[in-house]
Amino acid sequence: MRRLMLLRHAKTERPAPGQHDRDRTLTKRGRADAPAIAGYMAHHGLVADVALVSTAKRTQETWELVAEAFAKPPRLVSDERIYNANAEGLLAVIADMRGAHSLLVIGHNPSLHDLATRLTASGDAAARQRLAQKLPTSGLVVIDLAFDDWSRLPRHAGRLERFVTPKLIAGGTD
Repeated sequence: MRRLMLLRHAKTERPAPGQHDRDRTLTKRGRADAPAIAGYMAHHGLVADVALVSTAKRTQETWELVAEAFAKPPRLVSDERIYNANAEGLLAVIADMRGAHSLLVIGHNPSLHDLATRLTASGDAAARQRLAQKLPTSGLVVIDLAFDDWSRLPRHAGRLERFVTPKLIAGGTD
C-alpha cells in the first residue's frame, strides 16, 4: 500500500514586470494558508516519508511553512523537473522514489490537478466532485494506492482518501 499526497503551493503574488515566474513569492494569505493545511496534516497523521518539492520560490516557501508543523518533517527532495512537468512528468519524478511508502509532492497546477484526477477512481463522491472542479492553492489531495511500486501508477488506480483546502478547514468541513 502506498500513499500519495499532492499539495498545490500556497497563494502567490502576481508577477511583477520583468519578474521570472519561478521567483514569485507567497502572499500574506499564502503565508497563513500553508501553516493551516500543515497543521491539519500533522493533526491527522498525514506525514510522508519524502517530500518532493518543485524548485520554484513559492513551492520552497510553502514547504518551509509546512515542514514547521511536523515534529520530524519528511526528507526533502527538491526537483527541478516538477516546475514545468505535466502529469506524465510528475509520474516520472514519483517513479524515482522507490524506497518511500508515502510521498508528498508540492508543486503546481495544472499538473497536480491533472495527476489527481487521473489517479482517483474511488473514495468520497462529494470530495471527488469538488476535486474534479479544481485544485485551489494550498489544496491537499490524499490518494491511497493498493500496490507497492511507484513506477507503475496506472490510471484510476487510487482511492481518494481526502481532499481538503484551508477554506474547508476554516469552515469545519474536513
